[in-house]
Amino acid sequence: MESSADSMGPRWLYALLERVFAVDDITLGGPGSQTIRVRGRFLVPTRDAFAYLEPHCRHQGYACAFRREDGSETVYLVKRTNLPGANRVWLPALLAILTVISVVFSYLFFWEAPSLSWDAIQIGLPRALMFALPLLAILSTHEMGHYLMARHYKIAVSFPYLVPFPLSPFGTMGAVIRMKDVTPNRRALLLVGAAGPLAGLLITLPVLVIGLSLSELQVPPPGGYVIEGNSLLYWGVKYLVFGRWLPAANLDVFIHPMAFAGWAGLLVTSMNLMPAGQLDGGHIAYALLGQKARYVMYAVLAVLLVLGIWWQGWWLWAVLVFITGRNHPGPSDDLSLLNPRERTLAVALLVLFVLTFTPLPMIIVM
Repeated sequence: MESSADSMGPRWLYALLERVFAVDDITLGGPGSQTIRVRGRFLVPTRDAFAYLEPHCRHQGYACAFRREDGSETVYLVKRTNLPGANRVWLPALLAILTVISVVFSYLFFWEAPSLSWDAIQIGLPRALMFALPLLAILSTHEMGHYLMARHYKIAVSFPYLVPFPLSPFGTMGAVIRMKDVTPNRRALLLVGAAGPLAGLLITLPVLVIGLSLSELQVPPPGGYVIEGNSLLYWGVKYLVFGRWLPAANLDVFIHPMAFAGWAGLLVTSMNLMPAGQLDGGHIAYALLGQKARYVMYAVLAVLLVLGIWWQGWWLWAVLVFITGRNHPGPSDDLSLLNPRERTLAVALLVLFVLTFTPLPMIIVM
């Protein structure tokens, strides 16, 4: 019996599986492969089975994954060869410094002092800081939400990286965090994806309200200015602050730099909540729908392609979504579905995407 067990799989695996899984067959990978596939059926709920199996498999040097193939429940064990390395502190610190410089410089160049004369810079620098610091606080809080939730689920992740992008209207491409490990289950995928937008929104809304309270209602000039686009949420916050729907009656808000940062925070929230690709909304959609989330991605792509007729930036987003979203990697346990409360949260976040989405982010009035 020992030789038969060795030929089909490690002996420890049989003792481990018998409590939670009825084995139909075990298949080893070919020469050089370090993958074991076990087909059968679970004897306990898959969430409980994963909680039991995962630490034991990790102790043996394997990562485990649950899948459904051809109607059979399947457990995969893959030898862990490349363990996540330690995070480097100097790189996110350097990028943060460069991003602060980039955002301040770009705001001055695009919105305050295009000539970059010393007098114009001295006048515009305080306003540039009132834009840059709240915006970077929003972006950093967003990514820290992901980071802390990932660490709660013991997922190896990098520190948040701010990304400088000088000579652009915002001076940054936002912030990113690199996942070094696979998400354990759909619940973790949902909550890690949700934590960023929700954390960022906690900073965005106060910044926006304070910024709008510092803004002024004026009659727009004949031309030569840029109008920030309206989302439903932005439109509603303007109504709460000014008591009227704007723009209206030849009046519009000439927004303070802090309000501009809050508006940009809403834009970042909506773009991240887009239910497609590797975006936060793509992770949330996968947690809710599994592989069917790709149909939502196709719908998003179609909408972006149409909206690109009026704002060409959406065409770039469509390309990025298509490249990154064709094959969304599932969590390790892809069989445990969300419970009703988790499904409600996922739907609420997709509603938040609709409320924050800005079809035409910027309109140039000549």
